Amino acid sequence: MENYEQSKIGSKAHTVLHCIDLSSPDIHQSVSLLKQACLDCGFFYVINHGISQEFMDEVFTQSKRFFNLPLNEKIKVLRNEKHRGYTPLHDELLDPDTQVHGDYKEGYYIGVEVPEGDPESEKPFYGPNVWPAPDILPGWRETMDRFHQEALEVAKVVARIIALALDLNTDFFDKPEILGEPIATLRLLHYEGQTSDPSKGIYGAGAHSDFGLITLLATDEVLGLQICKDKDAKPQIWEYVPPLKGAFIVNLGDMLERWSNCVFKSTLHRVLGNGRERYSIAYFVEPSHDCVVECLPTCKSEKNPPKFPPVKYGSYLSQRYKDTHADLSIYKK
Repeated sequence: MENYEQSKIGSKAHTVLHCIDLSSPDIHQSVSLLKQACLDCGFFYVINHGISQEFMDEVFTQSKRFFNLPLNEKIKVLRNEKHRGYTPLHDELLDPDTQVHGDYKEGYYIGVEVPEGDPESEKPFYGPNVWPAPDILPGWRETMDRFHQEALEVAKVVARIIALALDLNTDFFDKPEILGEPIATLRLLHYEGQTSDPSKGIYGAGAHSDFGLITLLATDEVLGLQICKDKDAKPQIWEYVPPLKGAFIVNLGDMLERWSNCVFKSTLHRVLGNGRERYSIAYFVEPSHDCVVECLPTCKSEKNPPKFPPVKYGSYLSQRYKDTHADLSIYKK
């Protein structure tokens, strides 16, 4: 299955994405399709990724159970300084130049579980997770823990294909300092049914590119995600990405663009609400805190020297979150 196209989605412009079958024995075809997708727009589908549809449905059901709780219950697990827990409406502002409010979405962050007292828990984005009380949502934590682990395995398979597409060894991203000890963050998302209006600066999620290596996104059937393949175009052209049941939509992050010396590019995307509730599940895959990201050897030459200086990933990511999230002090008022 090389690409997925839907001929009409109402009158809305939509895009055509390559579709990569992770169960395919033809690795050369998978590498070729992925490379073309990364050069075209930085977005593609992956199917037959090993997570069953039954379990995916269960994760969405559990996500809805949390977001259906009254606000006073959700606030009990409010996002902390480690970016674990609940993020209320407007908590995130992704495109301050055009948005009049923060995003019209609420979310829930779940990271890599590191016990309190472990020296690693002192690092940003590492530490114990924040969980709803088991008597409020029985089985919720177990479902999310399992999904976090299974999604990371999918991400590692995709990363191996990306490595081959960049003429690197298959296991390049498997190193301990990259995906051996990653900052991997699961984020449940709920758009409440607000109708977006770009002319008034109202968005489900403002235009942005993701911060890290790759993002895996599972969505329900409600249209909302848009991508802009050429962010420098005037005017920008936005196209919807059709949902594909059972698939992950995968997109490249800014760090991979930096790593590859802009051979592969991260892509602007946003979410427009159409008055319907919408649920999605994002899984952000980042290198470890101590990973030093510098131009890949296969992506530089005398004619194409490195465009970016080396950067330590933990410092970079902390700054990106600080730039886009509300200061926690506002919730104490």
